[in-house]
Amino acid sequence: MEPTAITINGTPESAAAAPIQEPQRQQYYMEKARKQLSAFSAALGRPLTCCINTFGCQMNARDSEKLLGILESIGYKATDSEHADFVLYNTCTVRENANQRVYGRLGQLGAYKKKNPHMMIALCGCMMQEPEVVERIKTSYHFVDLIFGTHNIFKLAELVSTCLDTRQGKKHRTVIDIWKDTDKIVEDLPVERKYPFKSGVNIIFGCNNFCSYCIVPYVRGRERSRRPEEILKEVKRLAADGVVEIMLLGQNVNSYGKNLEEPMTFAQLLREVEKIDGIERIRFMTSHPKDLSDELIEVMSQSKKICRHLHLPLQSGSSRILKEMNRRYTKEQYLTLAEKIKAAVPGISLTTDIIVGFPGETEEGLFGDHGRGAAGGI
Repeated sequence: MEPTAITINGTPESAAAAPIQEPQRQQYYMEKARKQLSAFSAALGRPLTCCINTFGCQMNARDSEKLLGILESIGYKATDSEHADFVLYNTCTVRENANQRVYGRLGQLGAYKKKNPHMMIALCGCMMQEPEVVERIKTSYHFVDLIFGTHNIFKLAELVSTCLDTRQGKKHRTVIDIWKDTDKIVEDLPVERKYPFKSGVNIIFGCNNFCSYCIVPYVRGRERSRRPEEILKEVKRLAADGVVEIMLLGQNVNSYGKNLEEPMTFAQLLREVEKIDGIERIRFMTSHPKDLSDELIEVMSQSKKICRHLHLPLQSGSSRILKEMNRRYTKEQYLTLAEKIKAAVPGISLTTDIIVGFPGETEEGLFGDHGRGAAGGI
């Protein structure tokens, strides 16, 4: 039997009574889903459980905290077991191996679902932004209930409610809601933090750099900065809740503020965050070398809260390969920047990323250029 997929575009007719504005719309659906799941739980005679497995970067980890917060707010109890009633994979597609891991584990989830027909399986994240991936899942993994991407994770309660509505029929249908891009930023929703003393805070979404090896701009969209007042409000709320360490997150935090109505630099944002009582340690990632300003170095050198650590991806010790990668700096420029940072912030720890095996890289480039880069103090 061919599977049926429901692709959501715009507002379904059944949602006509829901508010249009966010986050009011999601609050409406959290209440609706809560009632639906309460009735479902009562019929089963037991609590409903959920499990989230996260693949990929720190931003995915932060997204999963939001997703878990929503699931718990509508009635699920968190568990580490993939035998749960609702299993969600928050996927990554930066490396092909991550895709293969998801496909491999989906088969096992299908076996679990045969034993628990009430189970719901959901997939979200960067991997789901690739059309060929969604088509493969629709064709080969008919048992998946929900597919959504990176731009609309705030809609989870609405999507769960839609899945529950579709289950009233006899035929299994996969709910699919993939946005190609968005200018929406919806953050004021429940979050379940992994650690009580530290938290990530998203400050910018997407990327405009288009490094030749990287898929991120295509699956995360263009750069969108959160308004500084929203960021500061969130940090203050976290501090009041006992958080002492925050990590400001973005694909390139150094690009923060460029698209705001009133432009603000990342360095200026850091100064404001540092003023918040209760926050003792500030971290951030990731920084692109081409956008790391003297103003930011000055703020780091003067700060008593910013941790003496900077992750600054190099990617290659060959200027020729860096050009092929579209990184827009040379090895020499990177090393000059690293020395400037070390001089301004004594004792700082610099960490980096290096890609080995980029097309066109020679053995001399690998063992010569990378070795000299490491010797330069990276």
